[in-house]
Amino acid sequence: MTMKTTICYGALFCALLFGGAAQAQKSPDIYKGGLKVSLNDDGSKYFRLISWAQIQAAYSDNVAPNASPVNFNLRRARVLMYSQISKKFLILTHFGLNSLNAGNMSPVGTGANAQLFFHDVWGQYSVGKNHAVGAGLHYFNGVSRLNNQSTLNMMTLDNNRQSWSTLGLTDQFARHLGIFAKGAIGKLQYRVAMNDAMTNGLDMRDPELNGGAVYGGKRLLGSQKAGFAYAGYFEYQFWDKESNFLPFKVGTYAGSKKVLNVGAGFFAHPNGAVVATDTVGGMRGENVLLFAGDVFYEQPIGSKGGAISAYATYQMNDYGEDYLFSAYGTGSMIYGHVGYVIPGRADKPKIQPYVSYAVNQYDASNINRNVLGVGVNYYLTGHHSKLTLEYKQQQFGATTNGVTLQAMIYL
Repeated sequence: MTMKTTICYGALFCALLFGGAAQAQKSPDIYKGGLKVSLNDDGSKYFRLISWAQIQAAYSDNVAPNASPVNFNLRRARVLMYSQISKKFLILTHFGLNSLNAGNMSPVGTGANAQLFFHDVWGQYSVGKNHAVGAGLHYFNGVSRLNNQSTLNMMTLDNNRQSWSTLGLTDQFARHLGIFAKGAIGKLQYRVAMNDAMTNGLDMRDPELNGGAVYGGKRLLGSQKAGFAYAGYFEYQFWDKESNFLPFKVGTYAGSKKVLNVGAGFFAHPNGAVVATDTVGGMRGENVLLFAGDVFYEQPIGSKGGAISAYATYQMNDYGEDYLFSAYGTGSMIYGHVGYVIPGRADKPKIQPYVSYAVNQYDASNINRNVLGVGVNYYLTGHHSKLTLEYKQQQFGATTNGVTLQAMIYL
């Protein structure tokens, strides 16, 4: 890409960003809530609908020959509905699509990437005031806060990819089919789950002699040896209490809460990975164990809406001997991000610059994967309508650079 072209794209990004900002100055209305329909007089029986979309214009310097470095992407288009049919019972349904672009669209919308699919379908039963059990295709994950991240209110453009630690390996888009329990004991919140691991995951390799592990225990060893996976996440909330009604963790409150949480979680899958043995065609199962500890901090500053938001995690990953596949690898990860809401008038849009950094160490490689993100959120009406501009650099052998502008609407 020439310097002239780069400047043109930069000008386009700025025009879109500040053009939206100019319009926002005229209408800083505050969003009052989504569609909630009461089914009885006191509102204890109801259903609520939530819909959101994230549309991106993205530049990357890592593209195929003759391919455009700029493309448009429908990053997410989702609809979520939950219904409280009584004080004891709740059902949630969540469907949509992800990452639809010109390269994977189909002429009449019948291709795999254009199809809606269920992200979540679960039912739960309340046990007392602060505890519940449930079952279905669910998002009550273990390991870390980011492995339970909501896509409605992230501070960074997107979640740290390596933190969705089993996506596509044992689950369907970070959702497992299984049973869960969740609740709170004082300031301690918990979630635990027992899940049926997916058979046909992303890693469809066969183990090779003297090679690293593959994540195919259930497929290659059978469900009796590698059928179930177990997960849990526990966090102590020192200051404001966060909602535990739904499993989706907030990325940033942009200064509306004072939060200090310390958490720890795990994911365990006995015989989840497989390595080849010296015997011809022989295979041996290896246990998969992931563990993380994290801290989430958010503090309003001053009287004009300023706030700092920060998150840090250390994660230990054991996917089997010398495992390395796509975003996953046996080793360790350190990740953190920090953002600052610039003080201003309450009736004006908010600006939040931020920076993120991740270091991923793999046993199977003598080089680390380093990921740097620098961006800014422009909140027109909080997370309900916002623009995000982010530069990202990833180093893992080669270095790739990208710039993405995202517009998000959430109703």
